[in-house]
Amino acid sequence: MGELQRTAMCGDLRAASAGQHVVLMGWVNRRRDHGNLIFLDLRDRSGIVQIVLDKELNPAAHALAEQVRPEYVVAVAGTVRPRAAASVNPNMPTGEIEIEAAELRILNDAKTPPFSPAEDAIGNEELRLKYRYIDLRRPALQRNLALRHKITLAVRESLAAQDFLEVETPCMTRSTPEGARDYLVPSRVHPGEFFALPQSPQLFKQILMISGLDRYFQIARCFRDEDLRADRQPEFTQIDLEMTFPQQETVFRVVEKFLAAAFGAAGIHLPTPFPQITYDESMRRFGTDKPDLRLPELVDVRNAFDQPAMETLAIDTNLPVVAILARGVGELSRKERDENRPLFDARKGAKLIDDIKRLEKSFPAAVVQIRERTGAAADDLLVLVAGDPTARIAASDTKSTGRLSEREIAVYSAAGSLRTELSRKYAARHGAYQATDDVLVRAQDESQSPVDGSRAFFPIWVTDFPMFEHDAASGQWLPAHHPFTSPHEADMDRLTSDPASVRARYYDLAMNGLELGSGSIRIYRKDVQSKIFASLGMSDEEARERFGFFLEALEYGTPPHGGIALGLDRIVMILAGAPSLRDVIAFPKTAKAVDLMVDAPSPVEDAQLRELHIQRRRT
Repeated sequence: MGELQRTAMCGDLRAASAGQHVVLMGWVNRRRDHGNLIFLDLRDRSGIVQIVLDKELNPAAHALAEQVRPEYVVAVAGTVRPRAAASVNPNMPTGEIEIEAAELRILNDAKTPPFSPAEDAIGNEELRLKYRYIDLRRPALQRNLALRHKITLAVRESLAAQDFLEVETPCMTRSTPEGARDYLVPSRVHPGEFFALPQSPQLFKQILMISGLDRYFQIARCFRDEDLRADRQPEFTQIDLEMTFPQQETVFRVVEKFLAAAFGAAGIHLPTPFPQITYDESMRRFGTDKPDLRLPELVDVRNAFDQPAMETLAIDTNLPVVAILARGVGELSRKERDENRPLFDARKGAKLIDDIKRLEKSFPAAVVQIRERTGAAADDLLVLVAGDPTARIAASDTKSTGRLSEREIAVYSAAGSLRTELSRKYAARHGAYQATDDVLVRAQDESQSPVDGSRAFFPIWVTDFPMFEHDAASGQWLPAHHPFTSPHEADMDRLTSDPASVRARYYDLAMNGLELGSGSIRIYRKDVQSKIFASLGMSDEEARERFGFFLEALEYGTPPHGGIALGLDRIVMILAGAPSLRDVIAFPKTAKAVDLMVDAPSPVEDAQLRELHIQRRRT
């Protein structure tokens, strides 16, 4: 018997292939024994095809098939033939044909796996991650990784066509403050000193602009030691870019172009340009800086109540009264309202009014106004969030620019969080997420059908974020973003006198309630950068110690520049319809940052620690 050479992929065969002699190789997905006929579903990366082993036509191959079990690796030589009309499987791409096997070879056997890749859903995620090599055989995960490849390729091609150069930056660098803990790498040749894995290539990409590269991008690996959740991993991938002499709009057009290409690779038309709103507007309308346009907007209905009514309700007369509408959910029972209370974050200085029927008995005219203002139908759920006059919020109100105060933000953010949680909880009850009417019209005009709201995609730019945020514990104003973000020129004179009013030239791209990416126009003058460090309470000596190389680089003719980084993993997760980043990353970590397959992190030998001048301490 000579060596067989694969001639076709299982999932590529169709009715037009009938009559062809093929050699297929892959894993046995399922085996069905009907006596004289044995059916094998053979699986490879491209899909599944049915193999027929007929005892009368080929007794040797049939006898061998009796030994085969799921996940055996086999080779099959045979002829493609149409299935009988009654046997056509419309749920399989290859369902019109089957392979009449002339020869079967077992290339390798397999133990019974802890779960079958043929299963649609596997409940035990820890088991999946421990046996990831089996989990990755599942068609759904293989499709996700193939989609990731297509998206990454589309992004690369789009950015290359826009004259960006792909440049790799170091994975071992110095520790710099970027919002999360660094992963540290001890140096053997420099005792007591450490490299850090990059949280992002931030300083390096700015250095590349100083170097005259003009337009840089990188599909960059980043590392952050932070608490994890479904859309966060300790190591992740960014689409990172930077460019010289940009306006904010220049960055937006570049991103929209490569995102349209990425979504196009997934077969989805993404209309451009994307809408834009300011941070303050986003908080007022959605209660978050990551707005989900599929859900009804928040509505401030404070003017529906007169002063005595607000005093009776014990709500702050100086703060908004925010109405939240959940379509199709209907009136809730007392038990349901009690169950929903934990969804509301009362610590943010806000209070919940969730019994609209009781409210209507005392203030019928107000409730009529609220229903009119929100457009609430009879089968919609309405709840209100208002300011708690007894709450103490350790932060400063703005003084001069009319921006939202910290107390207003507290009410809006509490309402926004509840808006999101209610929509998640009741998504099945009212069908799916549904975009607001104005967004639906825009989407339909752009040939993007949002009929299935859960699979509609609504990107939006959020701009003009606060430059600083107040830290109640220390009483200090800290950078809301990294300290290399440029403030608006008009706000520079208020950096120390009124930090709450200073706007950053910072922007986020959100989609369906997730942050896809963030960026900014950078500081490119040393005097401005030093001023920002000083406003953060950083001495000249401390600034030189932590960022000396960068401050020096700013003295050698730095051009204006700006950029952005988008999460590739999140983009793929959204397009794949996956519930977690772990379903679009080949080898992810658990929520506790553990790789169950290779059992990492793990202890190392004392000899290795001695080489690194590290001593193990018992705790």
